[in-house]
Amino acid sequence: MQVTTKKVASRIKQNRIEAELTQQELADFAGVDRKTINRIENGHFSPNIETLLRISTALGVKPESMFASA
Repeated sequence: MQVTTKKVASRIKQNRIEAELTQQELADFAGVDRKTINRIENGHFSPNIETLLRISTALGVKPESMFASA
């Protein structure tokens, strides 16, 4: 479970940086708090499916891409 949380955290951060978004901008687009994005990216919080869908949509990526092997 922890490996998956870290993988998702890494993918979200990577996609956010590639999209040239700040944590605040991503949070605004996804309708969540900036602290939530920060906690997810740092692996301190695992997003529920609704939050993951909102973040994926805001980043313009498919939710399943968060779990794909590198």
